[in-house]
Amino acid sequence: MIYPSIDKILNFVDSKYALVYIVANRSKEMLRTNHYQMAENEYKSTKTIGRALEEVYENLIHIDKR
Repeated sequence: MIYPSIDKILNFVDSKYALVYIVANRSKEMLRTNHYQMAENEYKSTKTIGRALEEVYENLIHIDKR
């Protein structure tokens, strides 16, 4: 099972499409800069996509709703 649940994350993001865009960009940024919002041992996922989802769920990525 995916952690965190997509249904729970959609409380922070308006749509699945916006979620995909945000998580993809954050994942690429993690690979490029090697900068993480949490300590690496706090992540449950080992891949950057999962880690970006966890950051959205923990409200570490602020989404500007324009």
